[in-house]
Amino acid sequence: MAATKQPQQFKIILSDPSGGVRGRPYRTIAVAAGASLYDLAEAAIEAFDFDLDHAFGFYDNITDWTRAEEGYELFADIGQESRFPGVQKVAIHTVFHTPKQKLLLLFDYGVCWHFIVQYLGAAEVRPGQQLPYVIESKGETYEQYDSFGVEDDWDDEEE
Repeated sequence: MAATKQPQQFKIILSDPSGGVRGRPYRTIAVAAGASLYDLAEAAIEAFDFDLDHAFGFYDNITDWTRAEEGYELFADIGQESRFPGVQKVAIHTVFHTPKQKLLLLFDYGVCWHFIVQYLGAAEVRPGQQLPYVIESKGETYEQYDSFGVEDDWDDEEE
């Protein structure tokens, strides 16, 4: 399949662990046509104001990533054992080719943030628009660490 030069559009939904999306926050983003899965993950995570500071993977099983038949993991790119290929050299157009196609983006294997990434097709962008960018933002999201009670107590400690 030939790669398109037109930016691509994705809907990123912060789902619950069972894949539920009703009433959940989402972002619609545009990324460059030649973007890698790593670039897509970075744009998706940053669209929710999270820091890309943990490992992640894309999986074809939305409800149980451990049973995925297709996947792509950062682990493979950083030299760790992985049963799937990496994300840094895999172009989005080789993975996403059908509108409404979905993969799970699992971010931070300790906390397990579940994002459903749905391919929407070509994006309409203004000439000169910097990519990636957020097209639409719906719903309030969570703090990356605060919602799980992780606090930075280092500054509060006295010696």
